[in-house]
Amino acid sequence: MRFNEIFVVDDDKVHHFMIKKLLQNNQINVNPSFFENGFEALNGLKSLHNSGENLPDMILLDINMPVLDGWQFLEEFKSIKSELSKEIIIHIISSSEDTEDFSKAEFFKEEINNYYTKPVTGALIKDIFQ
Repeated sequence: MRFNEIFVVDDDKVHHFMIKKLLQNNQINVNPSFFENGFEALNGLKSLHNSGENLPDMILLDINMPVLDGWQFLEEFKSIKSELSKEIIIHIISSSEDTEDFSKAEFFKEEINNYYTKPVTGALIKDIFQ
């Protein structure tokens, strides 16, 4: 699959910087949009959808964030995804290795493609974008 637009949803600015660098260093040519929480990302999705602009092909989603966390984002996403003009691949990228989070991820198996744990490496980025 070809990825053009991606959303990176994470409250950690260092993570944003790392993703940018890893994309560049691995010649992964995508247009990333960065959001600091699930609320901003949902608004971004809805606004693109309403204006008929390109939705992201992929969302890299953190779990632990202020305002609207990854799980709350997925709840909301679940309710609007049928209205969206394309299927969006979602990967969780979190520092959480909590078994409770892995179990919760099972609940969203229709929405989540994969669950990766931080730190993000070049190998992981290549794996995600293959």
